[in-house]
Amino acid sequence: MQFLTKLRPRMNQVNQSLKVAIVGSGPAGCYAAAALLKSFTEINIDIYDRLFSPYGLVRSGVAPDHSKIKNVQAQFEKTLSDPRCRFMGNVDIGKDIAFSELHKLYSAVILTHGADSDRKLNLTGEDLSGSYTATEFVAWYNCHPEFADRHFNFSTKRAAIIGQGNVAIDVARILVKPVEQLALTDIGTHAVKALSNSTIEDIYVIGRRGPVQAAFTDKELKELGEISDCEVVIDKSVLELSDIDKQELEQTDKVKRSNFRVLNELAEMPSRSAKRRLHLIFFRSPVEISGNGKVENLKLEKNTLTGSVGNQKASGSGVFEDLPVDLIFRSVGYLGNQIPGLPFDSNRGVYPNERGRVLGADGEHLQGVYTAGWIKRGPSGVIGTNKACSVETVNSIVEDGLTPSNGDVDELIKQKGLRVITFADWRKLDAEEIRRGVEKGKEREKFVSVEDVFAFLS
Repeated sequence: MQFLTKLRPRMNQVNQSLKVAIVGSGPAGCYAAAALLKSFTEINIDIYDRLFSPYGLVRSGVAPDHSKIKNVQAQFEKTLSDPRCRFMGNVDIGKDIAFSELHKLYSAVILTHGADSDRKLNLTGEDLSGSYTATEFVAWYNCHPEFADRHFNFSTKRAAIIGQGNVAIDVARILVKPVEQLALTDIGTHAVKALSNSTIEDIYVIGRRGPVQAAFTDKELKELGEISDCEVVIDKSVLELSDIDKQELEQTDKVKRSNFRVLNELAEMPSRSAKRRLHLIFFRSPVEISGNGKVENLKLEKNTLTGSVGNQKASGSGVFEDLPVDLIFRSVGYLGNQIPGLPFDSNRGVYPNERGRVLGADGEHLQGVYTAGWIKRGPSGVIGTNKACSVETVNSIVEDGLTPSNGDVDELIKQKGLRVITFADWRKLDAEEIRRGVEKGKEREKFVSVEDVFAFLS
């Protein structure tokens, strides 16, 4: 069987038409498709994803207890339902189809496949058993099929999370939140089972700079203080700001000021007897992870801040301390990966580009090749940030113009024997996940393997 269902016929049955391929069906890809549909009346768009499901990090990255954030999927569904669009799931561009093969079949290709790997700390002991990336943990509890078989050891007392962005806060919240509350969400059943056996009592969320520079947001901080049977612990002395910090706080945006206000509120909460304690640790940099074949200790260096307002850097003081832990999650930023055959800035993890136009080694625009989202600008902003980013790229396409293409990707897919998941297939899967969730008293029960998906659709 070459296809689970027939690919949807094209709206424009002509020999030549404007055809655009979008690689990645997350927010940037969906926003780019919507902008193209507004800009070109007669256009055909194929949106490729290596996974069987669309929506990228909205599905596999947003925390399960933040379901309202996922409401944007309704907007993306409207775009993918347009007869000028086709979802082409379970097709890995660069592996199943070479980029050079794809490029010649379309008027343009937009690369929106995000940043799905992690920056390394480059520490001794970083790869010891018990040291994980936040990305793999988040993907695991969100049922990403490439991470569903991961195993994490929660039979420990102390865990550390290195990093103080919202992903780090998500990881901390999942570790401390009562499992019976998580079980009502779309979190994986396998994750609920594993977390229900957790013996973790103390979690340390560690940042190299101070509370004024922390990257999390006030909403996520407030939630920490609302978790039952969990005490948030903050050393009040770190909230005594230097003159430069005071100036920085005055000049920064309202989110940072709100962050600082919430941190003070958390620090003033009365101490209470709780099953778990969540420690927010500032001015510390990890310098070594050690242990006998597994994580047993995290060595930290105390930092001071140097530099001007808005540009303060963490400098080591030469004073070190040991934090005995058995579990570490590293959350220090995402990094994009290139599709073979394309120019790439490996330091930033992005395609070199100018307003979305991918640039070659000579600095010239590669004809018909564009990019949007994290793989264009780096992992920054929230879901909505990708809209303006994608619109900018589509505006560049409009300025450049599109040349009609007579390539036949359907024939290529048939020749390669690829099993494509269409949007009609996805709708069946979506409905089944919701049905199974209702049976278990939760939002949805996600498919976690491609084999199960094919078995259901066959």
